[in-house]
Amino acid sequence: MTRSGRDPDKRVKNARSRSNSSNRWIERQLNDPYVRQAKADGYRSRAAYKLIELDEKFGLLRGAKRVVDLGIAPGGWSQVVRQKSPKAAIVGIDLLEMDPIEGVEILLMDFMHDDAPARLMAALDGPPDLVLSDMAANTVGHKQTDHLRTMGLVEAAAWFAVETLEPGGKFVSKVLAGGTDQELLTLLKKHFKTVKHAKPPASRKGSSEWYVVAQGFKGRG
Repeated sequence: MTRSGRDPDKRVKNARSRSNSSNRWIERQLNDPYVRQAKADGYRSRAAYKLIELDEKFGLLRGAKRVVDLGIAPGGWSQVVRQKSPKAAIVGIDLLEMDPIEGVEILLMDFMHDDAPARLMAALDGPPDLVLSDMAANTVGHKQTDHLRTMGLVEAAAWFAVETLEPGGKFVSKVLAGGTDQELLTLLKKHFKTVKHAKPPASRKGSSEWYVVAQGFKGRG
């Protein structure tokens, strides 16, 4: 037993019991400058910087009035929206419980539930002008299955944006390597003036994530 009261043998045993992937994740977190910066800046996750960097490139938050944050937990993106557009109404949705954020309405439910779109719209005083989605499906370890499940969420988010955005609105969503599939790309190009892909510097180099940025919603006509 050490002077701190901790058993060194137990610590070694616990470290050995962790999987290699868990150890790599812990090491990556400890050495990640974005993780350290997030703590210093008061953000709940390093993901906040992805939105900050996307906003710097595309001006996403300029003039935002009503914002929907799909897959809001733990709340980093909504924190950025509150900081950049303090007067904007924000509603988020997630299956995971999270601490409240002042000025943000949070729905604890599955976005894929039939009632979710109506609940989100009821929380806003008018149609959104920005729909954000950082959603990703829980992985099962099968690459193709994981890709299909996450892209299913992306497609659902895109349809929600198309069915709810006000003219001129914007849609931003996480996608996986290869970007949006052709059917989804066709949908976005039909309804938005510009559709681009971007990988913000805060996205880890080894990550397969990209973001699709659709701007200038044309309407549903």
